[in-house]
Amino acid sequence: MAESAGLHEPADLLSPETIDRHRAIVSLQEELEAIDWYDQRVAAATDPELAAILAHNRDEEKEHAVMTLEWLRRRDAVLDSNLRTYLFTTAPVTEVETEAEGSKEGSEPAPQSISGSLGIGSLREDAQ
Repeated sequence: MAESAGLHEPADLLSPETIDRHRAIVSLQEELEAIDWYDQRVAAATDPELAAILAHNRDEEKEHAVMTLEWLRRRDAVLDSNLRTYLFTTAPVTEVETEAEGSKEGSEPAPQSISGSLGIGSLREDAQ
């Protein structure tokens, strides 16, 4: 496991909330690592029944990872905002980032033309 498994600061300088978030982050790392290990074992298994069992176990780890991620999201507004920006989108992630950064910079609405038109033309059908 990475160096981040242990605390980097003395525990007596950290709040209980910070230590709990650390516990969750380390648990999430462990779940993701387990997913990777199981995924490799599924790919390498020569017995289909064993591969199915290992795939089942891998998918259980995915559930654990998501539950922990949700716990973290509920306690971190910035993480929540980023997850809401990037998850469940279909555009390339870098385009989502560009759009998100653009909307942060240009929070004012786009200027309208002098006539007040939005430039979309009439929405009424011509009665002829």
